[in-house]
Amino acid sequence: MAAVETCDVLVVGAGFGGPVAARRCAEAGLETIILERSRVPGEKVVSGLVIPFYGFTFGPDFIREGNPPIERPICRVVNRFVRGGEIYATDSTLRVPKPLALGYSAYCKPFCTWLADRAVEAGAELRTSTTAVEPILEKGAVKGVITDRGDEIRCRVLIDAGGTQNRLAIQAGLRRKYLPEALELYMLWDFEMAKEDVDQTFGLSMEFFHALPEEGIGAPLGYGSTLYIFTYRESIHPGLGQFLVTRGEIPNLAKLLPQYFENFQNKVTRWKRDIAPKVKLRATTWDVCPIYAGLIPETRNMPIFGDGILIIGDAAGFEASAFGDGVPSAWFSAELAAEVAVEAVRRGDSSPYVLREYEKKVREHPYITWIITDWRRWDLRKVLVSGDERELRRMIRDHWGVGAFRYRYSGRPLAKAVREALRRDPHAPLKWMEMFTRYFRNWEENRFDPLSVS
Repeated sequence: MAAVETCDVLVVGAGFGGPVAARRCAEAGLETIILERSRVPGEKVVSGLVIPFYGFTFGPDFIREGNPPIERPICRVVNRFVRGGEIYATDSTLRVPKPLALGYSAYCKPFCTWLADRAVEAGAELRTSTTAVEPILEKGAVKGVITDRGDEIRCRVLIDAGGTQNRLAIQAGLRRKYLPEALELYMLWDFEMAKEDVDQTFGLSMEFFHALPEEGIGAPLGYGSTLYIFTYRESIHPGLGQFLVTRGEIPNLAKLLPQYFENFQNKVTRWKRDIAPKVKLRATTWDVCPIYAGLIPETRNMPIFGDGILIIGDAAGFEASAFGDGVPSAWFSAELAAEVAVEAVRRGDSSPYVLREYEKKVREHPYITWIITDWRRWDLRKVLVSGDERELRRMIRDHWGVGAFRYRYSGRPLAKAVREALRRDPHAPLKWMEMFTRYFRNWEENRFDPLSVS
C-alpha cells in the first residue's frame, strides 16, 4: 500500500544544488529529505565539467573548507585559432600562478556524492532510486510529491533541484518548457590518458579551438559551443555543442556533432600529433543545457518560486550563458533557497508572500543575474558568421582571455562579491588562500574525503 509521510523540507534532486540546500536546512534543525532518481548522486549528470573558482570562493562554507574530489586545478586557459588544420595564433593570457586556480575539473558522480554525504552528515535523509513524478497540489499550493512508487511525501516547503528536464514546476503551473532556441545539445568524448601524458601535454590548462564555420571543426553552422578540451587527472574530455534550433531550422545534431569532431580529429595537427597517440576513447555522452535561457525574456521571467515551492539551479534556468557552467549558480541559489525555506518553516508560513524573498535575494546576488545575462557567447555567433578573424580573436580575448576580467564583464560581479565577503569577514582572503593551497596539495597527493559510494 502507498505510504504517506511528512517532513519540513523536501529537496528533489541530489545533483550539485540539492544537497547544498538540504545541508543548510538540516543544520537549522529541519526534518529534511532528498529524493534522487539515480542510484548514486550525480550518476545521470554529464560525466565531467570545470567549475569556476568563484563558486568555491563565494559559495558554501563547507565546500570551501572541505576536501571535495577535484580532478585537476585549471590555472590557464589556452585559446588556439585554427585555419586549415594548423594553429595560426594562440591566446593564453588568462592564467594564474599555482596554487591559485581559475577553476577545478571534476567528475560529477564523485563530486555530487561528496555533496550528498555532507548533507546526510548534517542530518538530511537521502533516498536514491526514487523519482518525484508529480507534485501534490491543494488549492494551487505545492504540498509535496508523489513518487514513482505511489507514495506521498508531504512537506512544508519543496525545493526543486531537479535540473533541466524536471517537470515538477511545470506540473505545478509555474513554468513552461524551455524554448528550443534557449537549449544547447552537446556531446562529450571521454578519453583515457595517462596522468604523465596529461601533465606533459596540457599541464594545468584547458584548451579551446576556435575556427570559422567553413573549417568544419567548431560549432556546426557557427551557433553553439566552440570545441574545447577539459583536462582531468587521468583523462580528457573534448566537447562540442550546438543550438537545437539554428536560424529557425532544426539541424540534425546527431549527425553534425560527431561529424565535426571527426573533422577536428582528422584535420588539426595538434590533435593528430600531440594528443591522439596517447588517448583511448572510453565513453561518449550527450546532454542538454538551458545555456541561453537567461538571454530570452520569456524564459528569464518565468517564476522561480510559488506557493510552497522554491526552484534552484538548472530547473530555474540559472545556467551560465557565457561559460556554459551552472554549478556556481546552483550552489548560490541553493543557499538562498534554504535560507528562505528555514524562515518559512519557522514562521509556519510557506505562502508566496514569504517565499518571494527568495526572488529578491537572487536578484541582489552578485553573480546569479550576471551569469545568466552575459551576452558574450551570444554575440560571438555573429562574428563566426561574418568571417572576421581579427574580431574573432578580439572577442575570444574578452571571453576566455585576460579581457574576461574587465569590469564590464567578470570584473563587476567579482568586485561586488569581494566587497560583500570582506564586509562579512575581513579575514576572507586568508581563507581563500588557505583553500587554494589545500586544494592544490590534495590534488598533488590525490587525497580527498572518502565517499559513501565509490
